[in-house]
Order: sequence, then structure tokens, then C-alpha cells
Amino acid sequence: MRIEPEQAIQSADRSPDWPERATRWAQITLAEDDPLHFDADFWLDLMRDSRSNATCISAGGYIAYYPTQLQYHYRSKYLGDTDPFGTLVDGARKLGMSVMARVDPHAIHADAAAAHPEWLARDSDGNALEHWAHPNIWLTCAFTGYHREFITEVAREIVREYDVDAIFANRWEGYYGISYSDAARKSFRDETGLELPAGEHQENWQEYVVWRRRQLSRLVGIWDQAVRDIRPHARFIPNLGALAARDLDRELVEKHYPIFFIDKQGRSGIEAPWAAGRNGKRNRGVFPDRPVRLITSVGPEHHQYRWKDSVAPAEETKTWIVDGFAQGALPWFTKFNASVPDHRWVPPIVEAFNLHAKVEPVLEPLRITAEVALLDPTRAGQLRTPDGIGHEDGFYQALVEARVPFEFVSDQELSANRLGQFKVIVLANAEQLGDDQLAALTAYVESGGSLVAAYQTSLYDERGQLRADFGLGDVLGVHLAQPARQVKNNYIALTGDHRLNEGFDGTTRIIGGTHIIDIDAVPTAQVPFRFIPDFPDLPMEEVYPREAPDRPAVVCREHDGGGRTVYFPFNLGAIFWEALQADHGRLVANAVAWALGKDPEVTVEGAGLVDLAVRRGDHEVAVALVNLTNPMAMRGPIRETLPLPPQTVSVAVPADRLRARLLVADVDVEATVENGRAVVTIPTAGLLEIVHLDWRS
Repeated sequence: MRIEPEQAIQSADRSPDWPERATRWAQITLAEDDPLHFDADFWLDLMRDSRSNATCISAGGYIAYYPTQLQYHYRSKYLGDTDPFGTLVDGARKLGMSVMARVDPHAIHADAAAAHPEWLARDSDGNALEHWAHPNIWLTCAFTGYHREFITEVAREIVREYDVDAIFANRWEGYYGISYSDAARKSFRDETGLELPAGEHQENWQEYVVWRRRQLSRLVGIWDQAVRDIRPHARFIPNLGALAARDLDRELVEKHYPIFFIDKQGRSGIEAPWAAGRNGKRNRGVFPDRPVRLITSVGPEHHQYRWKDSVAPAEETKTWIVDGFAQGALPWFTKFNASVPDHRWVPPIVEAFNLHAKVEPVLEPLRITAEVALLDPTRAGQLRTPDGIGHEDGFYQALVEARVPFEFVSDQELSANRLGQFKVIVLANAEQLGDDQLAALTAYVESGGSLVAAYQTSLYDERGQLRADFGLGDVLGVHLAQPARQVKNNYIALTGDHRLNEGFDGTTRIIGGTHIIDIDAVPTAQVPFRFIPDFPDLPMEEVYPREAPDRPAVVCREHDGGGRTVYFPFNLGAIFWEALQADHGRLVANAVAWALGKDPEVTVEGAGLVDLAVRRGDHEVAVALVNLTNPMAMRGPIRETLPLPPQTVSVAVPADRLRARLLVADVDVEATVENGRAVVTIPTAGLLEIVHLDWRS
């Protein structure tokens, strides 16, 4: 609905806390021909039926879906005298919904490119970059007047003419690689005195990363201020895309991200469904109090074939949404193309959204807590090891299998207060740690905290320079003897009576790593596993060990302050993720259990693969069980979720009397309270069940 300027001033008097109330999002990503045939009533009915309370609607940028007055702001050639954007804004407002306008500035059409060649992204030879997926459209450079001036005017026009709460920018960074436009070259040279790097990790790369982050931060500031000058409550919110909050400038986030929208629309390839919830944890690890919303596509995610106008199986869609909101990343669905030739995605969206609406009143005021945290290294994309990608995945999978509730903590947030919220910090392979971070982790252990670390953790400084020894060597009780080397047919032998040896009855050795480090352990350390020296894997007649176990494979220490440390000098997380050998998962579980040094505050026992989340209030606790038990758990799409058999939930509570309720089943259940723990049995569960314990008098 187009509105006059005086109306805009009146309607702008809305609450600035709208992002916190916008908890279920419906997005319509229009295609160019949608003005011909899209059914506004269908979409508005869906918003109502799914209990969506916010919507994101395509407005402009690459294509305008409203009668824009800006030259070179390309209108849909099918627009005519219609205004599909305005129609949907008007309908959503009548439903009481928050509204965001979507813009996409990453490409422009040929007329704009011809008139403004300075707007285009260019390769190192100065050639303009044509879009990789569609002919005769051109990629833009974020460091030119197109982003800084033209998109600013687009944003102003939208918020001036329509009753919206925000502009949402997709692909707002322009060309994803290094753009060698004249504007980019000049800006980088003026600010650094250097030339743009020839490629990633080439000369001047570190300076480029800092410069690019600074330039994008300034750009978002310009856009956000332009929007707020017209509507004080409104915001310009860039899509995080493949980024996480950890990858952004802190000042940028503090000023311009009242809410995080995570564009991880589903899983593909070998990816577990818990990856949905990880998005919530990762961003909460940097900004614990910032709302997070997870964008879910109704279609399959296949990055090579990109079936963007298709439909994913119902159970896959529901699982992605539910695991996301169980871990604090609340639901958002997106449909590409407003035409609906295949309606099979509608019921699972309605079901999952209504499930969230059902449990939201109880969960919303509670905070997600855990005794264990996985350290999230900001520099994950700069790891020096060729097998670096799987370390986090492997530890994550092992903790889920072990039913350990856990959070993330960013290496940007290693304050005593933040670390002190956890009993155990897990460093899957935190290779690059600066001196300040080492000092924080050392102080954490001295004050009674525990660490579980693996592989090359702390071997590099914050700039990726190799240290002579482990930065955390004195804490872990180890020193580097020989750097990492690749091996085959490696085994580690049980060499002590220790908690980490539990569960390996019937064997004297288990599989080791594929990349191992030779270390020396301090005399006061315990060594429950040692490497068996290398021996051949062929011919078969030669496959036997020649020497007794020698080098430490697991090193454990108990510290004077009460903390404990465990160190694995091999690629435990990466090899578990690659091979999924159960013994490796048990090693991780045993290490965390021993490092915790006490009974966990929450345990859940029973068969099945379950992702746990624990929320607490002053007089209540809620334990969410997301059932990931299905034949396609490790490779989607999910066809069915197998019902859970009985599950026993045990929670440490400060009261003898309490009320226990299953929120999804919507029934009260009996809770047995004994020795400070409340025990509840869940007879069965589908995709989700939440045990809510309340001891308010």
C-alpha cells in the first residue's frame, strides 16, 4: 500500500522493540513474472494459518515489485499498474504483523551497467563481471556509488512510501570475491597504502580482510541511518548469509543488528539435522542476548543443482525448523516464486510454526543454559590443517550422541564472566589463539574450570604464526616433540585405570587418529592411552605391532583449583566426523564427563538420537528433546521420524515439590523428587517433547 508522506510520519510511531516480538517469519521471494498471477489471498491465509507474526516481502534492488520512481531501479516487466509488494504489506499489517522489505543489490541489468560502468565488480584485469547464472546482468561492487548512494535512495523510497519496519538486504556485500573496481582499488590504497591482494591469503590479505570489514560496516551504517531518519523505529538489517555474528565487526553488530537472520536454509550432502540448532548456538556464543531467526527454505538445499522452485519432504522441513527453535533460532520460512504448483510444503510449515506457537509462552522468558561449551574460533576459515573442517563437526556429533547439553562460546568472548558460566570448555582444534585468549583460558582453569582440547589447539598465534610449543602446554601438561604427521592404521592402547577408559571392556586398544602429534607429558599428568608405534597395513601378513605403546595419546590433569584438563594429540573430532567410529565418540563423551567432575545437572536416558536444550528461569526449567532418530539422520532428506521409546529425564532442582508437564503432549506427568533431583519419564515422543518443571509456590 503506497502511503503519503504525512501518513508515513504517523505510522512511523511504532515500538523499536518489534524484533523481539517477531518470532515466526513468512518470506515471499517474488519472481519477475509473479505480478501476472500471484494470489495474495493464498499468502495472507497462510500467514494467518501458520500464526506467523512477521513477514519479509520482495521489494526492490535487482527487480522492483512496486512502482519505483528511481531511474535504473529496474521494474518487473510484468508490473503494469499493479503493486504486489504494497498489496502484501497492507494485508500483513491488517493481520498485525511486522513487515520487512527485501532488497538485493548484488546485480544490475544491462541498461544500468551501460550507464554506470563504475558500479560494476571487476576482475584483476579490469573486466566487468557478468553474472554466473544469468546472461546480460552484471555483478556490483559494494565499494562503489551503487551501494553507497543508489541503494541508499532505494531504501529511502521504500520506507517513505510503505509502512514497513525494516529493509532486509540479501547478498548486500556485492561480489563475493575481491573486486578490482577503480573505487575499491582507490579506497584500499588510500586507507592502507597498499594494493589489493592478488587472491585469498596472498600478500596484503590480512589488511584486505580488515579493510573490507570496515568498509561494509560503514556501508550498513549509512543505510541504517537513512532508514531511521524517515522512520525512527525502523532498521536496515543485512542478511548474515553464510556468515555468523563472529565474522562481523562488533561495533557494526552493536549498532545495526537488533536481530540476527541466519540464511542457512537447510542441509545438503553429509550434514546432520542438528546443524539447524548450531546456528542459534554459534551466534549466541558471541551475542548471548541478541534474537536469532533461522531462514528455512521449503525446497531442498542442493548447492550444485539448486532446485530452488521445488519442495523438500515434510519431515525434513519440520526437523530443520524444530531443531532450530529448540536451540533458540526461531522459525522463518522462505518460498522462492509466489506461484505454488506444489502445495506439499504448506502443511509441514503450518505444523512446525504452530508447534512453536504452542510452546513459545513457556520457553520465551527462559534462557538457554549449559554446563559445557564448545569454543568457536573466529578464525575457523584460516585453519592451517588440511583436515580442519571436520573437527568441530565431530565433537558436536559426539556431544549430541552423548546427550550432553552444550552451548558455544566465541573466542572473542573469553572474559572471566562469560567463561565462568560453564564448567567445561571444549577446544576441538582451536589452533589460532592469541596471548590474551591463552591467559583467559589459563585463568579459567586456575579458578576451577575444565578444558577438553584436541590436536593443534594453541599451536599458532592469532595471526597464524607457528609457536615453538603449545600455548596452553603448561595448562594441559604437554610439550611438543614433533609436529603433526599423517598416518594410517593407527591405534591407541589403554594404559591406565581411568574414567576415560570406561566402556572399552573387551579390548586393549582402539582406533587412533589419521593425523597425530608426538608430545611429551609432564610427570604429574595421567596418561590413560598411548600410541602404538606405526606398523604396516599391507601385506596382511605384516599387519601386527612391533613395539609396545609409547607416546601419550590422551593426557589428563587435575589442577589445584579444582579444574581438570584433557588433551588428545590427534585429530579426534575430524576423524570421528569422517569415519564415525563409535570408540571415538565414546572418548569425547568420557573426556567431558570426567572433566565435569560431578553429576550433570540434566541427564536424559533412553534409546535414540536426541538433541537436547535446557532452559532455566528463577523457579523453573524446561528440557527440550528434539528427536533426530530417523534413517536419514546423517544425510537428508528425512522421510520419517521414528517415535522415541520411553525417556528418563533427571534434573537437579532446589525444591521437593514441583509440577511437571509435557508441553507438546499437553499433559501433566508425575515427577519423583529424591536427593535433590526430579525424575520424569516421557512414555514416547515424536519430533519434539519438552519437559517443563515448575517449583513456584
